[in-house]
Amino acid sequence: MKSDSHRSNTKAGKHFRHYFLMLFGCFCLTGYTAYSQGINLDSLLAVIKAEKNDSVRFYLAFSGLTESETNPVDDMGKADTILIFGQKNNDLICQVMGLACLGYDYQVFGNTARSLEYNLKAIVVAEKSNDNRLIAAASMGIATNYLDMGDIQKALGYCRKGFEKGASVEANMFSILTNVAMGQIYLAMDKPDSALIYSQRAYEQSISTKFTYYLCSVYGQLGAVQAKLNNSTLALNYYNMALQEGMKIQSPKFINIAYQSMAEFYANAHQIDSAIMYSKKAIAAVEHTPFSTLTIKPAKLLLDIYRGHNVDSAFKYSEMYKIAKDSLFNIKAIQQAQLMTFEEEARQQQVSVEKESAEQERKHNIQYALLALGIIVFITLFLLLSRSFITNAKVISFLSVVALLLVFEFLNLVLHPFLENFTNHTPMFMLFALVCIAAVLVPLHHKIEKWTSNKLIEKNKETRLANARETIEKLEG
Repeated sequence: MKSDSHRSNTKAGKHFRHYFLMLFGCFCLTGYTAYSQGINLDSLLAVIKAEKNDSVRFYLAFSGLTESETNPVDDMGKADTILIFGQKNNDLICQVMGLACLGYDYQVFGNTARSLEYNLKAIVVAEKSNDNRLIAAASMGIATNYLDMGDIQKALGYCRKGFEKGASVEANMFSILTNVAMGQIYLAMDKPDSALIYSQRAYEQSISTKFTYYLCSVYGQLGAVQAKLNNSTLALNYYNMALQEGMKIQSPKFINIAYQSMAEFYANAHQIDSAIMYSKKAIAAVEHTPFSTLTIKPAKLLLDIYRGHNVDSAFKYSEMYKIAKDSLFNIKAIQQAQLMTFEEEARQQQVSVEKESAEQERKHNIQYALLALGIIVFITLFLLLSRSFITNAKVISFLSVVALLLVFEFLNLVLHPFLENFTNHTPMFMLFALVCIAAVLVPLHHKIEKWTSNKLIEKNKETRLANARETIEKLEG
């Protein structure tokens, strides 16, 4: 039975590891934007490849994925690079981080179906790894997809799974986002008291981990909760804090969302001048940025405000709304083209990985075929040359057939790439080439088999004579 001091030391060791990982996570997370912008991604991947600790690699991989809120297309390129690296090196952590980031970025573009596709792939790899940290991260991504689709129960189920798996590891950015998602779920269910609990947990974890990048979302959600609870002063304070955080990290998206929340708050309170002012600020925040499609909501709010009250202003914002809608269509078309370009590049990289994997497998198969052929040849020669016992002809015949098959397979593996290029992957020509190889090997096999049979007969005769002489000598003696 283990002593109390041993249990105490073990417990202390676990606390120390959690504390160390939290400190390391804080270091990566608080500085990850500057880190990723200042470091070459290839250099980061080299560091990840050399690192043996899974937890450290988790934070290192995340540190290379930082532009979802500023440049999602560029971020997708980095995510795909990390994903391909993970596939080439059988690094499940990098695979999950790459897939989850791609899922998040597609969500930013409003492509929920594609986002869910990547997040589902992420959770398959995460469960294969048995790493609770990865499973919690992937579960959170799927939860937000179902939340977007309005399937509250499925979103709730995946959030709970994220909490369950995340309970065994240190608090990190994904546990923060899981609490944010849970708060969104309860807001959608019109349960602001429950939403407040999870939003406050997200805030507490943001402060304790020093990962404040998503404080804008946390404050914005706290503002929405307080607005639901009719605490106007608190709601406005939180919206202002969300705005400050958005400006701190220079995210046009977060700044727009904060201004839009304030505009809607004042519109609901019938403070029209303030609603107009913040709607205009929301539009200005995302003009000439990758998030300029977000101008449509404040433009629509301005149109609704002026319709029926001020014809001139209504016409003005009607035109602005129309321009915003046209801009939305045009930007979506541009973004779709960017996504198509990215997906084709990702497909080409995936094909490259598959080819490299197939080539590696082919080399291994060649080595196995040579090894097996060597063993068969060695056994055959041993049986032919050994003078200690008589060998059955059927054994030699069987071994010769196995050797023929191994030689054929070996030649097929070696020549297959050349035959594919020469025949342009035409099945008929490929078959003809293989038949030609067989036509050469079969007669050669018959000749070798005949030679071995003759050798076997001679060897068996010599062995019998030797055994007979030995017997006679023993009898005469």
